[in-house]
Amino acid sequence: MEDRIDELREKREEALLGGGEDRIESQHDRGKMTARERIDYFLDDGTFKEFDRFRTHDTHKFGMEEKKLYGDGVVTGYGEVNGRKVFVFAHDFTIFGGSLGEVFAEKICKLMDKAVEVGAPVVGLNDSAGARIQEGVKSLGGFGEIFRRNTEASGVVPQISAIMGPCAGGAVYSPALTDFTFMVKDTSHMFITGPDVIKTVTGEEVTFEELGGAKTHAGTSGVAHFAEDGEEETLDHIARLLSYLPQNNVEDPPRVEPWDDPERADEELTEIVPDQPRKPYDITDVIESVADEGSFFEVQARFAKNVVVGFARLDGRSVGVVANQPRVNAGTLDIEASEKASRFVRTCDSFNVPILTFVDVPGFLPGTDQEHNGIIRHGAKLLYAYSEATVPLMTVITRKAYGGAYDVMASKHLGADVNYAWPTAEIAVMGPQGAVNILYSEELEDAEDPDARRDELIEEYRQEFANPYTAADKGFIDDVIEPTETRARLVSDLEMLKSKRDSLPDKKHGNIPL
Repeated sequence: MEDRIDELREKREEALLGGGEDRIESQHDRGKMTARERIDYFLDDGTFKEFDRFRTHDTHKFGMEEKKLYGDGVVTGYGEVNGRKVFVFAHDFTIFGGSLGEVFAEKICKLMDKAVEVGAPVVGLNDSAGARIQEGVKSLGGFGEIFRRNTEASGVVPQISAIMGPCAGGAVYSPALTDFTFMVKDTSHMFITGPDVIKTVTGEEVTFEELGGAKTHAGTSGVAHFAEDGEEETLDHIARLLSYLPQNNVEDPPRVEPWDDPERADEELTEIVPDQPRKPYDITDVIESVADEGSFFEVQARFAKNVVVGFARLDGRSVGVVANQPRVNAGTLDIEASEKASRFVRTCDSFNVPILTFVDVPGFLPGTDQEHNGIIRHGAKLLYAYSEATVPLMTVITRKAYGGAYDVMASKHLGADVNYAWPTAEIAVMGPQGAVNILYSEELEDAEDPDARRDELIEEYRQEFANPYTAADKGFIDDVIEPTETRARLVSDLEMLKSKRDSLPDKKHGNIPL
């Protein structure tokens, strides 16, 4: 028996070395941790339980029969993050460059199947050269099996991807199907075709970083939700993100022990929104003043900056936040902002996270570029996302809410549960200046001093229509509140809404305007 145990221990030691000491050193030279080091850092100490440690490929071509290594390029298993169960897989770049073959894919599929069965999040740490060429179509089949499981798990358990090295070709689509994607600056890349192929086909010259680096995908394409400075920061932020999410779609998000006064009235809120209707301000100042202190965790901060999304807490409860950002393009909604917000709303709704919306929006961004690229279709995605959401919806209009953008930002008409407005709110079909130019065009042409008369009419229109009280009179606004009352009201409302039960008509699925 002792001989058998010694043999087992030797095999375990061999598996721990992956592709060997030299390749581990090479990984470190690139500024990257190994697959096992990443898992050890990410999970609570001593909680990792590994699956399929001794699996190897069964390929017998191209000399592969002489290159069998335990694990076959991916480490899979489960453990705990802050005491909560998480399933994790990590590509092992020291074995065949982390390339995916049949056994590699089978290991990941087994892990994902088990995660869905028990209802726990899946975190994938990606560092792979892509499909294993030596295995041919079996590699492509393996990718397809993973993609199908990503889709089946979508909205059932949270799925989070971290890109910690190269990710090319078909390998990029699994992360794209997950709920959140993290990238590491300078050491991670994502692209369908690499710089060499692009140069051959189109003649363009582009670097890896320009084509598919963390900054590109976090700021330009929107593929990545986070671009982090290093691997440890990435893993820390994944752990923080998980703290706002439930284990699965039938549980509520965890409530942490409250540390902030639920009745706190921040007097600075009365000074944040300027008296001048066109003067910008930073909506994150409002979010951070209303939410539990230090709890706001912004998502996709570098992409579509005219809308802000992220997670926060109210009296220890998790909420998703969507807010127009007046300091970027006046907070208008464009194609990218609509997609960013609608995806976030649907993610929150999938996992029972209540949604808090702050509104200061003059409308949708005008222009031929927006129209020709489908602002109608993309804007409709946000309408769709809010309309189908069944989680508690709370809305605060801080200033402008004009036209169709008023409707789309979690209005009462789309099913919001509580809608408030500050006294500075302006709710109307359009802004005073545009309305006056249309309604009084003939009068202004005949006026002795058109500019002075226009100013008078604009002020009259603002007093009559561009205020929160007409909407409040119709019940579209539940109350007009002082800014300092906002936090206490929302905390109370969230407590009231915690037992909300709503459902959509029975159907296979809706047809969101993709």
